[in-house]
Amino acid sequence: MSALNVLLVTYLFPPVGGTGVMRVSSLARYFPAEGIRLDVLTTRNAAAVGFDRTLLDTIPAEVSVHRTLTLDLPFGLKKGIKRLISGGKPSSGPLTGQPAGPAAGKPNFLKRALQDLLRPDPQVTWLPVLTRAARRIIRRRSIDLVLITAPPFSNILLVERLRKQFPHLPIVIDFRDEWLTTSFDLVSFLFSRSDRARAFAREAEASAVANATAIVAVTEAARRQIRARYPREPESKFHLIPNGFDATSLRRAASSPGPRPDGKILVTYVGTVYASTEPASLVAAVRSLPEEVKRRLTLRFIGHIEEPRFREALLELGEMVELTGYLPQHKALAAMNETDYVLLINHDPLNVGGKFYDYAGGGKPILGAVHPEGETRRLLEELRAGWWAGNQDVEGIRQLFIDAAARGDSLAAEFQPDREKIARYERKVLAERYARLLHSIAASQRGQLSQQAEAGEE
Repeated sequence: MSALNVLLVTYLFPPVGGTGVMRVSSLARYFPAEGIRLDVLTTRNAAAVGFDRTLLDTIPAEVSVHRTLTLDLPFGLKKGIKRLISGGKPSSGPLTGQPAGPAAGKPNFLKRALQDLLRPDPQVTWLPVLTRAARRIIRRRSIDLVLITAPPFSNILLVERLRKQFPHLPIVIDFRDEWLTTSFDLVSFLFSRSDRARAFAREAEASAVANATAIVAVTEAARRQIRARYPREPESKFHLIPNGFDATSLRRAASSPGPRPDGKILVTYVGTVYASTEPASLVAAVRSLPEEVKRRLTLRFIGHIEEPRFREALLELGEMVELTGYLPQHKALAAMNETDYVLLINHDPLNVGGKFYDYAGGGKPILGAVHPEGETRRLLEELRAGWWAGNQDVEGIRQLFIDAAARGDSLAAEFQPDREKIARYERKVLAERYARLLHSIAASQRGQLSQQAEAGEE
């Protein structure tokens, strides 16, 4: 298998930390061993929740990283502007776990201006520099294939720009989240929820899909949803490569977990708390628990909390809750390993949070408040990774915690995850699968060009 020169375009890359960077960092880590000479085009000053410089140690020296400046604002300043233009109002609906609908009423002038300027998201300010840098690297480094990862969804605007200049270059879009059905409402910035922004998003995705060589989704439900929007495109254009966990970073929990000697129950949540993981139903359920369960329970949240109202809701739990804030990956995983259960909240029926795979790979039993018809629930059951209740089912979530408290010595017998299936989600295994896909796409493109050349000679 001849070496393949691949350009990976990603807004987030180490030393940026957080769940969103793990997929691309694992590809950069494992691709070189799979016959891929990798160039990474990323930002020098990404607006990020936190940084984890230890992640840089996992990137092989042979990976060439190109960093450019972006006009995107620093994370803290951007949050301040968001609060300013919203007049202090929440950026989504009430704490119900439901996606927000279109904003009511006319937006103010500043908001309208930002909606028009920052479509489809604030990271679109990187696009002019990104386009010039990508064109230069493709030529100078003899790139055979471009892999563009989103979100931010403004990255996919690069596809049409490259296609005009490189008509035969294989371009693959990696959708870490499905965009139009759920993410637009659940995770988009305030500026991009207008009707005009929604129409722009539909047109942008349609153009990107039409001009791309292949589309990769991270869940089968998301792959089907994206594919259904474009029935004229061939089925072979749409692929699935799920997210996973890094077995070299996780210290797997004992196969027979037991209760703490003091009878306490520590439940740990790792990741950002935002609209897709907002805690309203969880808070209501925990507040209604019997007093004897409350006295034993500690909920530890590790990660950024997107909005003040989410923090205020969690603080209603008083001494039962600990808000740790963002931690580098190795510290977050160490804390996860000390816990009795890990907590999962997901209101999204299509997308599966990256933390799910770390939870499953770490071997800790999951307590999940998840969409009852979603991919997360399906995977949780398939891998036997824990127990779940519906994300809006307050009584069900309450019973989830009562059952956890009652298990005690029986936890070891009741929690029997399917470790063989879980092992299929190791990042190294998935990177090997991804590499085979890229080699196949590039070879197919070369074959088509060769056939066209032969037909032209005739």
